Amino acid sequence: MLKGEQAYLDLCQHVLDKGFKKEDRTNTGTYSVFGHQIRFDLTEGFPLLTTKKVPFRLVASELLWFIKGDTNIRYLLENNNNIWNEWAFEKWIKSDNYTGPDMTNFGIRSQQDVEFNELYKDQMEIFKVKILQDKNFAEEYGDLGSVYGKQWRRWKTSQNETIDQLKEVIASIQNNPNSRRHIVSAWNPEDIPNMALPPCHTLFQFYVADGKLSCQLYQRSADIFLGVPFNIASYALLTHLIAHECNLEVGEFVHTFGDAHIYSNHMEQVQTQLKRDLRSLPKLKINKEKASIFDFELTDFEILDYRPHPGIKAPIAV
Repeated sequence: MLKGEQAYLDLCQHVLDKGFKKEDRTNTGTYSVFGHQIRFDLTEGFPLLTTKKVPFRLVASELLWFIKGDTNIRYLLENNNNIWNEWAFEKWIKSDNYTGPDMTNFGIRSQQDVEFNELYKDQMEIFKVKILQDKNFAEEYGDLGSVYGKQWRRWKTSQNETIDQLKEVIASIQNNPNSRRHIVSAWNPEDIPNMALPPCHTLFQFYVADGKLSCQLYQRSADIFLGVPFNIASYALLTHLIAHECNLEVGEFVHTFGDAHIYSNHMEQVQTQLKRDLRSLPKLKINKEKASIFDFELTDFEILDYRPHPGIKAPIAV
C-alpha cells in the first residue's frame, strides 16, 4: 500500500476514474467513492501536502478551538481564521434580525454571479465585524451549536452529567496504553439537530505500540480537495500533541473514509494538483516546555522546511 501524499493523490485519481456521480445537500454535485483508507508515517515528516500549499496556521488554530471545547467562531476570527464563517453567517441572514440584501442560496450564487458576490463579501465583512465587536451578537450568531469542541470536551449524558472525552482518552493512554478503548466520538445522534454542520470527522482512536502513538480517524464525509488536506494535518498535529503529553513518540496517522468525494466544481483544480511533483515533507516543531495539550497556543508551533507548490483556490460548498 502506498503511503503519505502519494496515497492522497492516488485517492484523487481513483475518484476521477471510478467515482459515482451523485447529488448532494449543497446542490453542487460530487463524484464519490465509498470506503477508502490512506496512511501517513509521522516519523517521515509532518503531512502538510506539498502539491499545494496548506495553511498550517488555519489548521492549528481550528484544532486549538476544538481542544478548548469552543463552539463560537469569535475565537477563530480573533486568529484570522475564516473557515467556519459561512455556517454562522447563514444563521444570521436567515434570522428576523437580518435586514440586508437577499442572500438566499448565497453559497452557490456568490460563485456564479459577480454582482451578487460583491454584495455577499460586503455582508460577510459586516458580519465579521459584528462578531468581533459585539459580544451579544457573537453569542447569538457566532455559536455553531454542539459541534466538535462540545462533543470532545462536554459530552452531555442522559443523566445530565458531562464527559470530557479528550481528558479521559489522554488518561487512558497514560494509565492503560494497551487498551482498545482509546476512542473519542464527535457523532452524538441526540445533538445532531443542534449542530450547524453534523461532524464529518466522526470518531478517532489511538493505539500504542513500541513506544509510539498512532491515530486512526473515521471520516463519514470527506471533501477530498478542500477538507481532507486540513483533516490530515489536524489529526497529525493532535497525535503529536497527545504523544508529547504521554511521553511517547509518534507512529502513524491512518485516515479511513466513508463517502470520499470531489465536488463537481473542483475537478479542474484536482487535475492541476495531480500534475505536480511531490516534494519533501516539512518538520513540526512544538514548544516542549508546555506539558499539557490544554496549555498550547498558536505561537507554540512552528513548521520547518515547508516548500510546497502554490495554493489552488476552489469554492466551498455550504
